[in-house]
Amino acid sequence: MNYRHAFHAGNFADLQKHAILIALLQSLTAEASPLSVIDTHAGAGAYDLGGDMAQRSGEAAAGIGRLLASQDLPAVFAPLVAAVKALNGGGEGPLYPGSPLLIARHLRKADRYAACELRPDDFDSLRRSLAPYAFAQAVKDDGYATAAARAGKGGRTFMLIDPPFERSDDYAQTVAAIRAVLARDPRAVIAVWTPLKDLETFDAFMRGVETVTNDVLAAELRLRPLRDPMKMNGCAMVLVGAPKAVEPAVVEVTQWLADHLGEAGASARIWRAGAA
Repeated sequence: MNYRHAFHAGNFADLQKHAILIALLQSLTAEASPLSVIDTHAGAGAYDLGGDMAQRSGEAAAGIGRLLASQDLPAVFAPLVAAVKALNGGGEGPLYPGSPLLIARHLRKADRYAACELRPDDFDSLRRSLAPYAFAQAVKDDGYATAAARAGKGGRTFMLIDPPFERSDDYAQTVAAIRAVLARDPRAVIAVWTPLKDLETFDAFMRGVETVTNDVLAAELRLRPLRDPMKMNGCAMVLVGAPKAVEPAVVEVTQWLADHLGEAGASARIWRAGAA
């Protein structure tokens, strides 16, 4: 329970995760049928980038700060920029929306959203952040268990799995949650965020996912070569059942971030299971 996302909010990983998350939601809500969204590790809902934790890490300045200052920002980032500005009263400011606010902002009244968070202080912030949205519920419960119990109820399932990966079983729990959700709703769409420290850990996770489904799109964002497993050298979004129409946005987001925020040797690798 030591992880605090406030240290990392608005960093390069958030930019990839959130831009792809919005693209997915836009595609899924274009369908007439309602959507049932389950967020297994929701966090606080919103973050103050002027706060002590964000200022100490400096990750937001190197992430959302550089993105907002870019003069050649592609349109795929426009919805994220709009959400950041909306949270700050229409202009620039220190607040950054977490996944819960981005999800709630892009859902319809007929959709349903369960945002899970166990940390008491973050849960209180999450509940306040979601209070204006009648279709959204903050749930103080284990997100993996909640996903397995609620999948397939109230519309097509969309699950976001974004744990801190501090627990040794988070990768196994993630694979188990994917299996449980697909068993209840074979049409479910699942988005998983993972850190990229070393390729062995990520490859082992992907092998686990591929025992459950072969409908997998992986987008690896490497800020630097994966030489030091003690560093977060990048991150990845792993999408199960994602609409094929979303793939160009996934490619554009990941490639732009590698090109503009990466160090020497940075790269983007987007591939489908069985076609790596």
